[in-house]
Amino acid sequence: MSQYRRHRSRRSVALAATAVATVLAGGLLIALPGAASAAPSGLGDDFNGDGYRDLATGAPGAVAGGKAKAGAVVVSYGSSSGISAARHKTTSQSSSGVPGASETSDRFGTELAHGDLNRDGYGDLVVGTPQEDVNGDVDGGSVTILWGGASGLSGGTTISDPNPSGHDRFGQSLAVGDFTGDGKTDLAVGSTGKDVWIFKGGFTKSGGAAGKLRFDAQIEAGAYPLGAVQLAAGDFDDDGTDDVVVGSFAGNFVYRGTSTGPTLQTEAGAGSAGAFAVADFDRDGHDDLVVGTDFVDILNSPAKGGYATVFYGGTTGVDTARSAVFSQDTAGVPGTDESDDWFGGSLAAGDVNGDTYPDLAVGADNESVGEVDGVGNVWVLRGGPSGLTGTGAQSFNQGTAGVPGANEQSDMFGDAVHLADHDKDGRADLAVGAAGENSDDGAVWVLRGSTGGVTATGSVSFGASSVGIGKSGDDPMFGDVMSGS
Repeated sequence: MSQYRRHRSRRSVALAATAVATVLAGGLLIALPGAASAAPSGLGDDFNGDGYRDLATGAPGAVAGGKAKAGAVVVSYGSSSGISAARHKTTSQSSSGVPGASETSDRFGTELAHGDLNRDGYGDLVVGTPQEDVNGDVDGGSVTILWGGASGLSGGTTISDPNPSGHDRFGQSLAVGDFTGDGKTDLAVGSTGKDVWIFKGGFTKSGGAAGKLRFDAQIEAGAYPLGAVQLAAGDFDDDGTDDVVVGSFAGNFVYRGTSTGPTLQTEAGAGSAGAFAVADFDRDGHDDLVVGTDFVDILNSPAKGGYATVFYGGTTGVDTARSAVFSQDTAGVPGTDESDDWFGGSLAAGDVNGDTYPDLAVGADNESVGEVDGVGNVWVLRGGPSGLTGTGAQSFNQGTAGVPGANEQSDMFGDAVHLADHDKDGRADLAVGAAGENSDDGAVWVLRGSTGGVTATGSVSFGASSVGIGKSGDDPMFGDVMSGS
């Protein structure tokens, strides 16, 4: 989920520069993970190779190296008991081996993606820093790969911008997949320009990508917030090669992956740059695409508070004639459709109940609860043989029994959502970010998956200070983004 949703530009973020000795100075590591197994798992989000999926969360406003808003990334390690605050590693550009330096307003960790890029069996984390100044180019942007290993993320490699004079904010969107069909993991990177770059698999720690391809998307280019605001990967036509989705305020375009570079397949819904999610919700062998539309034209939209549209995949790719719209007006979905809820502002897919069908988490971080504005809420919609359905949908906020905390104004619960099985019980757990919690310090919640769906029983929550990001007077916004969400 990119920072560049429209409500980000409407929301004033005043970040004061106050250094905290305990915060990320020199890449401070807190509670290093335990020893990984001898044979790494090969999972793209298992950064220490122990067989448990990990959770990467950005704090783009964090102090690092004494610099305000330099930004940091926190990896919370999975285990048999799931995610906790204790098992984590915090990384910034002040960390040993990470390229660059922590600088004021870099916002390292604005965008995240993951995958095993160098094929060593350990997941790697890709970090977008679109506001970094590069060689005098203000907001030129940068992309860094943090490498996984037996002790978790360590060191990094810069992916250089091939066209620095042609755009800004390189790294404002990221996606990982095999876009060329050669069996190797590629990296797609977007910016404010029309040009989207595919960095080809065969990555090495010393040399970066094995090559690169450029394609120009059917989008409006220019200054923030234009260009490729969102990217996603999925094999919608089941040909063994991932396709890439480019989202902008002008439209969402699907490009079929080929050995020579992506080619346009279709446009999937009007532009909004809310969020994307990809999964095979009906298990027909074709990935399906969900597009979140959190900001809407009330006169011409199916829901005034935002909605999520699933476009099902087929033999020719994304089938725009086979789609379904979900909102708080959909039968079975709790709540009431209201203006400026921002339903669909965050999305994530995963199987929460172990029935083999992926489910969909939907965030609305501006949802009001009772008389309190901007509290935020998350829903989980079920997948099944006929695809997604509102029947049996679940709803969660900080007022839900068993969920830690309390509903407060501007918490933004659901700012980011993520679904993954962190405890290896065969069911995805729901992670929720609330960047506005505690006056924009931010926090993360993890609710466990179960045979009955997501359960608040045994859920955990931890804030910025619990993972080494202190309350410095700055606004870390921990939980603003999660990898894979």
